[in-house]
Amino acid sequence: MATHRRPKQPSRTRVTVLTATAAAAVALTSQAAQADPKPSKKDVKAKVDKLYQEAERATEKYNGAKDKQGKLEKQIERVQDKVARGQGELNDLRHGLGSLATAQYRSGGIDPSVQLFLSSDPDTYLDEASALDQLSGKQADALKKIQSKQRTLAQQRSEATGKLEDLGETRKLLGEKKKEVQGKLAEAQRLLNTLTAEERQKLKEEEQRASRAAAERAAQSAPETKSGSSDTGGSASAGNGSGSAAPGSGRASSAYSAAQSKLGSPYIYGANGPSSFDCSGLTSWAFAQAGVQIPRISQDQANIGTRISSQSDLKVGDLVFFYNDLHHVGFYAGNGQILHAPKPGTVVRYESINNMPYMFGVRV
Repeated sequence: MATHRRPKQPSRTRVTVLTATAAAAVALTSQAAQADPKPSKKDVKAKVDKLYQEAERATEKYNGAKDKQGKLEKQIERVQDKVARGQGELNDLRHGLGSLATAQYRSGGIDPSVQLFLSSDPDTYLDEASALDQLSGKQADALKKIQSKQRTLAQQRSEATGKLEDLGETRKLLGEKKKEVQGKLAEAQRLLNTLTAEERQKLKEEEQRASRAAAERAAQSAPETKSGSSDTGGSASAGNGSGSAAPGSGRASSAYSAAQSKLGSPYIYGANGPSSFDCSGLTSWAFAQAGVQIPRISQDQANIGTRISSQSDLKVGDLVFFYNDLHHVGFYAGNGQILHAPKPGTVVRYESINNMPYMFGVRV
């Protein structure tokens, strides 16, 4: 007869362990879900703006390295040209002394000191005063010229070597900063891609509205011409937003007018016109159109002209600088607005001066 056995029931301890494990798994899943929520549009914008600031800071360092590279290349070319000319002159001097020695030999013998020179470097030999006593005046003068030329060439070659080493380090820095900028921009784009198409469109529309509002406020500060229309040629007045103040200098007004002609041009890191710009690329390009050469990067531009501390003293066309490290620059547009190339993904536009930490202005 078959025996029916009752299934073995799990022990109380085992049930407790399984229950605790399941509860822990649920808790961990819940915590993970809470710890990694989808970022809001506001959070993404804040992170992207910070990345753009960091990218612009790196961009100015990239611009500085690029500017230094260009200067070093020109300096190296000049030094190498000097070395080439100096070597030619040295060869002519040696040839002349050799011809003199040949003439001496044909006339009855060669001076021992000249013979020594022709077989080795005369520098050490000329250090001995007794050697000069054995030379004719003409020979001594020729050897001294050769010695001086050799020393000059050695200094120039050393200078060229140092500049070449500096150029190598500058190119290395250039590559590092370019990579840093590209990394920041890629991370910003990754964050933007976490938003829906609708959210990205809303962000774009918000920026466009802010730009239009800034342009309207800037236009309000422009003085009226005889016909009663606003002067958009850069001679708009400035001030703290109430009434008209004296316009900036003629060259500042011309530079500002040139910058205005580039409204809507895209921001591209390292670009200095004429179709795209970064912040200091726009200001340096605009002043160049006015016939004024200013440094390429914002930190160097901050050290020219007359410094203006108070916003209320600014005039249209003054350069304005932002952030503690001065990595951003634009033009003052009047009525508390600036005209600048803001950041990657935007265009040359007007914006409130209070959107960034203002440091000071510079009147060129």
